[in-house]
Amino acid sequence: MRLLYSYRVSPVPSSGVSKEASAAAGDESKPHDCFGKDTIANAAAKVGPAVVNIAIPQDFFGITSGKSIGSGTIINKDGTILTAAHVVVDFLGTRGSSKGKIEVTLQDGRTFEGKVINADLHSDVAILKINSETPLPEAKFGSSSRLRPGDWVIAMGCPLSLQNTVTAGIVSCVDRKSSDLGFSGMPREYLQTDCAINMGNSGGPLVNMDGEIIGVNIMKVAAADGLSFSVPIDSVCKILEHFKKSGRVIRPWLGLKMLDLNEMIIAQLKKQDPSFPNVNKGILVPMVTPRSPGERAGFFPGDVVIEFDGRPVERLKEVIEVLGDKVGVPIKVLVKRAGDKLVTLTVIPEEANLDV
Repeated sequence: MRLLYSYRVSPVPSSGVSKEASAAAGDESKPHDCFGKDTIANAAAKVGPAVVNIAIPQDFFGITSGKSIGSGTIINKDGTILTAAHVVVDFLGTRGSSKGKIEVTLQDGRTFEGKVINADLHSDVAILKINSETPLPEAKFGSSSRLRPGDWVIAMGCPLSLQNTVTAGIVSCVDRKSSDLGFSGMPREYLQTDCAINMGNSGGPLVNMDGEIIGVNIMKVAAADGLSFSVPIDSVCKILEHFKKSGRVIRPWLGLKMLDLNEMIIAQLKKQDPSFPNVNKGILVPMVTPRSPGERAGFFPGDVVIEFDGRPVERLKEVIEVLGDKVGVPIKVLVKRAGDKLVTLTVIPEEANLDV
């Protein structure tokens, strides 16, 4: 789906702490360090007016039978709404013309017809649009990179058709891998929380104590309590930038499996194979996909990436950041091999063909 439209992507703001306060209390200091009886309520009140309920009539052989419920957040006063792609998956490509209408209800009770603007099933992020004669309430983006396990967060939305519901909990893990959850394909990371998330919360915001969106709630473990997952807002911002720039998300593919190294892993690998490269950090390539850009570039299993596109790298996140949407662009990679041999390779990424 390639659509032309415009909307504003809010920049990821700073924590809001003054320079003086930061100098006195350190970078981790936040205005809500003093947790009071109104802290959660005040944070929820900031975002609440922008949280919407999304209802889609379910038709079976022309007969309407109930509604599929989801949630979302208005991120621009013009009616741009952030939600989960799986909430509106039936409307992708149909523009809402053949399966009824998307009904969007605000906290104040007003109802609008929504239109799917863009969506990415792989990341489970979508954009809707409603039209209003007056400016609408909007929520602000925070930063998910500043989160720590144990930070308080709020989940808002419409679980089980119960509108304007607020639940609270803590961040359980800031970088839960998709592979940990049994998902195949390209790697993704989620925020794990113990907030109560149920059917209907999908697409709703995960909020910090400053009243900022720091994630989009998308799923829970059905057979457990307190195992809920959200797409980090920093990842969402990158998706939205792709939407604006290309109308879709462009993901470069190298055909390399890559793993972060640390001193403990390196010591273990050297014990198993004394010829393992002498490195203190880097990114291990344990597998190279046949006939992939990585194989054509000359990568071998066991290579350790130490520079990518001229930039020293220590973590896979840094490689992904450098890659961006570079498809068909030659990239120089410096790797270290057994025997401490340094080799410079040139890899040309291809666009990933995702089966989602």
